[in-house]
Amino acid sequence: MNPLERIVRRVDRFQQRHTVPSFVFGVVKKFGDDSAGTLAALIAYYGFLSVFPLLLVLTTLLGLFFAHDTALQKRIIDSAVGQFPIVGKQLSGPHGVSSLRAGSVFGLVIGLLGLLWGSLGVSQAAQRAMAEVWNVPGVIRPGFLPRLGRSAEFLVLLAFDVVLTTFLVGQATIGHGPLWSQVLAVAVSLAANMLFYVIGFRILTPKSIKINCLVPGALLAGLGWTVLQYAGTLLVGHTLRHANETYGYFGSVIGLISFLYLAAELTVYAAEVNVVRERRLYPRSIVQPPLTAADQAVLSAVAEQGARRPEQRVRVEFTPPQQLE
Repeated sequence: MNPLERIVRRVDRFQQRHTVPSFVFGVVKKFGDDSAGTLAALIAYYGFLSVFPLLLVLTTLLGLFFAHDTALQKRIIDSAVGQFPIVGKQLSGPHGVSSLRAGSVFGLVIGLLGLLWGSLGVSQAAQRAMAEVWNVPGVIRPGFLPRLGRSAEFLVLLAFDVVLTTFLVGQATIGHGPLWSQVLAVAVSLAANMLFYVIGFRILTPKSIKINCLVPGALLAGLGWTVLQYAGTLLVGHTLRHANETYGYFGSVIGLISFLYLAAELTVYAAEVNVVRERRLYPRSIVQPPLTAADQAVLSAVAEQGARRPEQRVRVEFTPPQQLE
């Protein structure tokens, strides 16, 4: 055994003997076993396709119903793009979303079609991610029509969340207004985000998983999403103040994609927390052999989820380490 391997095995023994580090490593390890980074990237991709149609629809509806109240239009648009703090100022600037022609029926139709396509992609990718994270065998996963129904439920939830958080974000701008009102607005926003994640996880996760198994990760995701929003606001306010002059819209697009990917990765990690906690998939080994019981459980579940037909059987066996030598 070389010195580096000796050090790694010492660290491995330490993390396996302590609950917190073994749990954290178990979550990270399972994230890699499920190729969850790819799943998060797919969610972020469809999320990116949904953002601009969503803002186009919002702007058009404001033009149709509040054509004579430009101040109200600007407040709502500024609050909506505030949910994407990395690029909010770009989108609400003189050449951003707010410059689109308000009240255009054509723009509304195009925006709705784009929003429907992108949102369906987000919900389908998220449903796949939840099924993969929980290692649900393909043979018992929901079919096309049930998935479509869940997508419709998720779209309703997204619409409600956009309406709610549009006003909450506008009230919770850090550094403006009395301190008590900022704290209250952040608390309400945090509670709303947590509730949104609990309902969202229930809609997206196969019904074979009970809702009480989804709550801890959903609460963690709601907290993380709230921190991500306000951390982005602080970053824009103090660090990227002159980003428009330096990077222009190219920097805005990169910022938006990065922000959406972080949000998607946060969501998938939160789902992994639920799985590792519920099935006690820790401690995991850093160096193999030997495999821990949790290692064998995860590897077995990953293999067994490949079953696609009722008549198909997937069996997993592990060879004792001494027989490998």
